[in-house]
Amino acid sequence: MMTNILTVDFEEWFVVENLRDNMAGEDWDSLTPRVEENAYKLLELFQAYQVRATFFILGWVAERYPNLVAGIVRAGHEIGCHSYSHRRVDLLSREEFEKDTRRAVRAIVNATGVMPVGYRAPSWSINSSIPWAFEILADQGFLYDSSTFPIKHDIYGEPDAPRTAFRMTLDSGRTLYELPASTVTVWGKNFPVGGGGYLRHAPYWFTSWMIRKLNRANRPAMIYIHPWEIDEKHPRVAGLTAFQKYRQYGAISTLMIKLERLLGEFDFSAAKDYIAMLNRRPIGFER
Repeated sequence: MMTNILTVDFEEWFVVENLRDNMAGEDWDSLTPRVEENAYKLLELFQAYQVRATFFILGWVAERYPNLVAGIVRAGHEIGCHSYSHRRVDLLSREEFEKDTRRAVRAIVNATGVMPVGYRAPSWSINSSIPWAFEILADQGFLYDSSTFPIKHDIYGEPDAPRTAFRMTLDSGRTLYELPASTVTVWGKNFPVGGGGYLRHAPYWFTSWMIRKLNRANRPAMIYIHPWEIDEKHPRVAGLTAFQKYRQYGAISTLMIKLERLLGEFDFSAAKDYIAMLNRRPIGFER
């Protein structure tokens, strides 16, 4: 059976792009924290199914919950980097991105003693318009990136980006693997397979069908979730539009149920395990 990839964007509920205009970064320390309680629910679920996942850790969270982040490592999961301050990379300068990444890595290493080798940008915000971002990641010792999403979306996405994992040869001569978010092409359009609001709102049969379609093509599906997406006590924010509420709170009560079904039906492992497998065989192409 094909082994798929399970990832967690490990962040607080108030850092997301959907709430950017409502939650200033300087206010984060005064807001109700929820990541710890939700983390333990996920860890218990993954332990019950004996599954190893990749937790892309926000540096801001690692600084405030070092014991929690260290516990994720002790539970056998991979630790990756999800930036420090959850700012879109395509809105940062090269210098700002380099500084943010170094700060995040330092926080993660201080908490765990582990150097992350995988990076995921906030809001899937690395794309071909900022090739310097890949150079910075390679320079800082990352083995792979997982920040591209080959779809059209109002916040992120690059529909023409490669849909399968590949190895980039950078201008510097270094290499970096890219692990894009999973999509299935239906009627000429790329549909996201399973993560975030797509996983919460899609009927389970549709998610299961898309994963099986990828697996039949000898491709793993990459699932991504956020701790706040399983939180039925998710704090409510005033002043949101109906669409923002739908994105933030919609179908939260269903995600744990869907996750349990997915873990029971499919095999999953960490992103690093898949990259290790690619390292042992030729990759489809280089870019």
